[in-house]
Amino acid sequence: MDSNLELPKIVVIGGGTGLSVMLRGLKKKPLDITAIVTVADDGGSSGILRSELQIPPPGDIRNVITALADAEPILSQVLSHRFTTGTGLAGHSVGNLILAAMTDITGDFVTGIKELSRVLAVRGRVLPASGQAIVLKAEMEDGSIIVGESQIPKVGKKIKKVFIEKSEVTPLLEAIEAIKEADAILIGPGSLYTSIIPNLLVPQIADTIDQSTAVKIYVSNVMTQPGETDNYTVNDHLQAIYQHMGYHIFDYVIVNNEEIPSHVQQKYAEKGALPVKVDLDEILKNGFEVISDKLVLYRTYLRHDAEKLSMHIYQLVERGLSRKR
Repeated sequence: MDSNLELPKIVVIGGGTGLSVMLRGLKKKPLDITAIVTVADDGGSSGILRSELQIPPPGDIRNVITALADAEPILSQVLSHRFTTGTGLAGHSVGNLILAAMTDITGDFVTGIKELSRVLAVRGRVLPASGQAIVLKAEMEDGSIIVGESQIPKVGKKIKKVFIEKSEVTPLLEAIEAIKEADAILIGPGSLYTSIIPNLLVPQIADTIDQSTAVKIYVSNVMTQPGETDNYTVNDHLQAIYQHMGYHIFDYVIVNNEEIPSHVQQKYAEKGALPVKVDLDEILKNGFEVISDKLVLYRTYLRHDAEKLSMHIYQLVERGLSRKR
């Protein structure tokens, strides 16, 4: 009998580095994990492969596979290795090229992901939100329309909303089924408008999350993102999700309450990023329960403490299950 049948089912939705860091902690917990990952990326190596091979962008998927892989550390390094020289190779990561090759060999992006996940002994499932690449567009506060995920943060204008042409996108049915079967649904951390919300714009995904009886958790970003969430508070992030989905979905909001050291703040301020302010009264006013702890680590970059974060998430999943019993 598959031991996963006994484990709580958690669906994690997002993209980018924050999601991968968190999954490295979660995979150590007794959880049946499904990661639903954005396919809106159109910059860098992913953008080139998407354009030249007509496949969904592999970058965020590759990051998540690497995070969940039960593989030798050197193999994870190989997958993340990015060529710096070589005509046509410079800028590409090995993992992106392998995913492109797997898609070519199997004839299908989703099958390619499954095969690579099997080879790397991935703990859980990795699914794209859609089997097709998504063209993300943004309407800015001044009424201008920006096309392309990688272009949106570059224009230096305030985002009013992001959107996709829904007629061009179909959800991956496995992703919808995973949400329906979930005991817990986790959204964030990650780029609000370019990694998180694009998943929620895919037809059926937001409605299926809303209808689910799973415990629903939002993990807040620690820092704002220049050109995307300048000066945003935690509640501003939550309101942006609400405005795009049409309903409040979260039971719990996990926030960092640790003061970011001034030298780290200075480093980030040079790039236009500030700590995300926890406006507790506003969050509570909307009916969310707040879990607050010291959740950051600083090495080269500021990251969530994956171990502490996954402990809080696991406790919330257990609490949700005990209420259902």
